Amino acid sequence: MTHDHDDDEQVRRPAAERAEHADLADGPPPPPGPTRTTASRRAFLASAGFSLGSAALASLLGCDVRSPSVAGTGGRGAVSAGVDRPSHLRSPHFPPRAKRVIYLHMAGSPPQQDLFDYKPKLNELDGKPCPEELIKKERFAFIKGRPNILGSPYAFARHGASGAYVSSLLPHTARIVDDLTIVRSLHTDQFNHAPAELFLHTGGNRPGRPAAGAWVAYGLGTENRDLPAFVVLNSGGKNPSAGKSLWGSGFLPSEYQGCQCRSQGDPVLFAGDPPGVDRDARRRTLDLSADLNRAAFAAEGDPEIAARIAQYELAFRMQASVPGAFDLARETPETLSLYGADP
Repeated sequence: MTHDHDDDEQVRRPAAERAEHADLADGPPPPPGPTRTTASRRAFLASAGFSLGSAALASLLGCDVRSPSVAGTGGRGAVSAGVDRPSHLRSPHFPPRAKRVIYLHMAGSPPQQDLFDYKPKLNELDGKPCPEELIKKERFAFIKGRPNILGSPYAFARHGASGAYVSSLLPHTARIVDDLTIVRSLHTDQFNHAPAELFLHTGGNRPGRPAAGAWVAYGLGTENRDLPAFVVLNSGGKNPSAGKSLWGSGFLPSEYQGCQCRSQGDPVLFAGDPPGVDRDARRRTLDLSADLNRAAFAAEGDPEIAARIAQYELAFRMQASVPGAFDLARETPETLSLYGADP
């Protein structure tokens, strides 16, 4: 697509003048056929910016974002290859060894220096003013002047064959410390809760990057085509300080974002069809939507359109699979007792 100053001048001319020049043009009008769409420089740059982002994403995913391939598995909206291939069918870059990943984010829990990260220097400076070199030219929220150092009030001891330090807060964990992997090489300068949570989950202190769970879903996929690969169980009655960005897909296709499940009411919102809509009617609606989205994908090559098709199909299958998957009454009394669950 091209655009130059002559085009701008042509658009600015009055309609009558353009018609006069058209009458004086040499030769007959061009035969009917495919037309080339022109756009202003601003529109071109806007679309090109997104296209460059799509190309970068395609390079990351190792596929062709322009591939319009769509298969008919389960409906006309099911997709097959390239960036539009559902995660349960896509092969990862490397054969995965992990079968599943369970991550517990316990906001409000004791800090690491009270659990596993023994800081003798911190205790040595307990109650003393913070060293000047630590706060010079730094700005911290909620802190004014020169604060005092606070050491850990808990005793630490070495445990297991590894000799790992564990505090007195975790006597039972200390007995199995050789079965744990404790990572001590992570560092951050994030002080507030929300940026720190974003940094922990996404690697950046600002929204827009994929969450760790989205990357796991992208890397491992799922063997169950009827349920999402990334599931979020939120407790405490409220979202984390950083909000739902902690399970967002960022610049990955939206099929990799976390599916938040609720502890009260329906486990997943809108898992049932509305009154007056049966499964056949829902299937026909999705097929029509898929046809329109496929046409848009073929014209624009936007991978998010293909991801949307896959999401709609997954939602349709989840309407049948979610009630059984979240029916705690089917668990044994022993399992319910272990988790303290009351279905």
